[in-house]
Amino acid sequence: MVRVAALVPMRHHSQRVPEKNFRDLGGKPLYHHILTTLTQVSEIEGIYVDTDSPIIKSGLRRDFPEIQVIDRPDHLTADETPMNRIIAHDLSVVEADYYLQTHSTNPLLKANTISRAIKVFLDNRNEFDSLFSVTRLQTRLYDSEGNALNHNPSELIQTQDLPPLFEENSCLYLFSKNSLENNGHRIGSSPYLFEIDSNEAWDIDTLFDFNIVDYLMNNTGE
Repeated sequence: MVRVAALVPMRHHSQRVPEKNFRDLGGKPLYHHILTTLTQVSEIEGIYVDTDSPIIKSGLRRDFPEIQVIDRPDHLTADETPMNRIIAHDLSVVEADYYLQTHSTNPLLKANTISRAIKVFLDNRNEFDSLFSVTRLQTRLYDSEGNALNHNPSELIQTQDLPPLFEENSCLYLFSKNSLENNGHRIGSSPYLFEIDSNEAWDIDTLFDFNIVDYLMNNTGE
């Protein structure tokens, strides 16, 4: 039996959106959405929240007693701390064959999407050492000097016919401990790019993002 553990880092402090992780979204704290989703994924054996927030820890004890808390050490709480260092700490205390990492800021991510990603990765793990989610881009892109990156400006073909590019959307990552140690990164040397629809792939980084997702939840049934 392959053991997959879910890791969800949540800081108390937020730079751009005050108290973001436990701010009300669609009638409940933001972090409730992703945790509720993860509890519906049968392929996940354990869910672990890495946090320094007393508010989140108290909420977990009350609302998600089955979810384990990883107390984030003081030396990993600074704004500039790389996520890979936090993940490395979590892997030192959580034993699993593979790890799925997501964020509280991905509230529209669906349980069946996570299940599908796990299945795809496990079915192809002999070929790929990791998986990360992406959003397809088929639009005309330029660099800072005005140079076209993915198209010929003199040939204005329809955007849907452009070769697709893919944006890392930060919704989910799958990897092993060996892969993280060997590469120093949750994305390994031979990753699988797992495409997610843009409507589901919102990653809340700003107040604008927060308000858009809140609107979607309240008006479209997301």
